Formats: sequence, C-alpha cells, structure tokens
Amino acid sequence: MLYAEDLVEGVTHELGTYLVTAEDIVEFASRWDPQGFHVDEDVARAGVFGGLIASGIHSLAIVQRLAVTGLFQKWAVIAGRSLTDLQMTSPVRPGMELRGTLRVDAVEEKGPDRALVHQSVVLWHDDTEVLRYSGTAYVARRPG
Repeated sequence: MLYAEDLVEGVTHELGTYLVTAEDIVEFASRWDPQGFHVDEDVARAGVFGGLIASGIHSLAIVQRLAVTGLFQKWAVIAGRSLTDLQMTSPVRPGMELRGTLRVDAVEEKGPDRALVHQSVVLWHDDTEVLRYSGTAYVARRPG
C-alpha cells in the first residue's frame, strides 16, 4: 500500500488501456446520456461527427476505472475531493483503444492522518488527447 508520503510530485503514472466497443457506447448512453449520436448509428452517421461517439461522461467513467484498477487500488485512498477543468478534447469512437495517465502535481498535508493529492489526468487514443481534468483526492498518511 502506498501512502501520501510515498507519492512523488511530478511523476506520471500509466493507468492501462481500455478498448471501446459500439456495444459499450450504446449500453452506457442508453442508460445515462441517450442522445441520438450516442445510441443510434443512423442518427450518428447523419450528424456532425459522422458516426457513433461515446458520451463524455462515458469517457470520464473509463478513465476513472483505469485510475482505480491501475493505481488507486495500490494507494491508501480515503476519498475523492474534486474534479475541475474537465475537457473533452476529441471524440471517442468504437474500436479505439484508450490509455490513461495520471501525474501527481502536489501532495499537500491536511492533518496528521491525511494529505490532499493534486492530480492531472489524461485519457489518450494513440497520441491524441481525448479527455483531461484536474482532480484531488484524500490519501492517508502512513500510520504511526
């Protein structure tokens, strides 16, 4: 388990990859963002994007899953605190393999038992950024 004292400012962590399918896009959007360009291939093909694209919220959920499975399960995370400056910079389409990165920007002590970890998170397809945000999370300090 990594505690706040173990996290190094300025280090970027690879979070792993996720392959997006048309079925994933439609299933997620049908429940959470049922706009035509997310759930109907004909509507999407006739629209501005020329085909089905993932909801931005879906892309955010993907990078969150990558962060948890690739990193946060190894950290003594107490809870997330904030997510700011969310930018969806490029559409996510079926067949894209996405990868995430998380940079530790700062570790700010917030008492004897915790620190606030400032992060920059990016979701990529190849060398193209598709989503980015800044976030903070409370991480436990080493006991004793």
